[in-house]
Amino acid sequence: MIFFNPDKVRQDFPILRKPIIYFDNACMSLKPIQVINKINEYYTEYTGCAGRSSHQFANRVQDEMAKSRNEVKNLINAKHDEEIVFTRNTTEGINLVANSLGLEKGDGVIISDKEHNSNLIPWLKLKKEKGIIVKVVESNEDNTFNLENFENAFSVGKIKLVSLVHTSNLDGVTNPIKDISEITHQHNALLMLDAAQSIPHKEVNIRNPDIDFLSFSGHKMLGPTGTGVLYGKIDLLKKLDQFIVGGETVIDSTYEDFKIEKVPSRFEAGLQDYANLIALGESCKYLKRVGLKNIQNHELKLNKILTESLADKVKLIGPREPEKRSGIFSFNINGKDMHHVSKILDTSANIMTRSGAHCVHSWFNKHDMKGSVRASLYFYNTEEEAQMFVEEINKIISL
Repeated sequence: MIFFNPDKVRQDFPILRKPIIYFDNACMSLKPIQVINKINEYYTEYTGCAGRSSHQFANRVQDEMAKSRNEVKNLINAKHDEEIVFTRNTTEGINLVANSLGLEKGDGVIISDKEHNSNLIPWLKLKKEKGIIVKVVESNEDNTFNLENFENAFSVGKIKLVSLVHTSNLDGVTNPIKDISEITHQHNALLMLDAAQSIPHKEVNIRNPDIDFLSFSGHKMLGPTGTGVLYGKIDLLKKLDQFIVGGETVIDSTYEDFKIEKVPSRFEAGLQDYANLIALGESCKYLKRVGLKNIQNHELKLNKILTESLADKVKLIGPREPEKRSGIFSFNINGKDMHHVSKILDTSANIMTRSGAHCVHSWFNKHDMKGSVRASLYFYNTEEEAQMFVEEINKIISL
């Protein structure tokens, strides 16, 4: 295993020179200087368009984009570069599949009761517009995945797709994807994962277990905002309809017809955000250098500090065991407004958290809750920061 030192990696993050404790990583990760430099490299050395011009700038952009796509492919162990479609974020990737799979009235989609709006609203929209069936699988009492409820969901309608969150942004619980994959494919359905909260924090191999589609965002994995990835098996991508069309999605056109591009270009409409997509490849390289197992282990160590010190004093969302919640500590304090708690942490101790429904309004509405305070950890956070967080929460409790 690669030697990991959080104090050393922190030196790569210019923003950490500020006197802050950043515990909002599930929303947005900080950026290392290597990624920032890669963005600047594009604007200072080879600003140009890929695939449109034939000069040296354009050729360099083409090469750098190809390198970035290859880095993403290697990160998730995909077979082909062509299986990597660049998007703006996880939401766009899920919408691409939802609107391109050709679902019709009576077709079924299975989701869980803890889906981010990005993996809920597209299916509800299709339910309203096309009459598809959306089956919601209820979790166990501790918010872990219920495999029995999942298998029973296949008895309703003609299930074409299972679309689930891999690791929940609500409570950090990772679903048992190996079992889910086996059950899904036994019923001849396809499996898509919202991997926004798993790709930055643990090793994800889309070939073991077998995943058909997977979507994630660059901004949560050290990469620039406005970048994302949709992975799809090459044969499945070739069968998808086009979602957004125009420049770069076609090989040729007349006033009567057009010839569509090959995968993945047919899904990457218009001029791309070259600087940021190129830098996304740099973020993949950085994660591999740090080591995703190191990241996972370090987050667990920090979460244990929070859990052992605070679990009996706050209302914790999700299972009590920190190893089941990865790097997320989502909670409420009796008698305290969640937004007020988050604001006190920020103003009194420069500790940044998130308060609210975390785009999982459906779960909070079901449980008659307005939201929670969420502390989400990453590898550049330290044990000292975790202890300071505990001290500040204890102060707020005693107010």
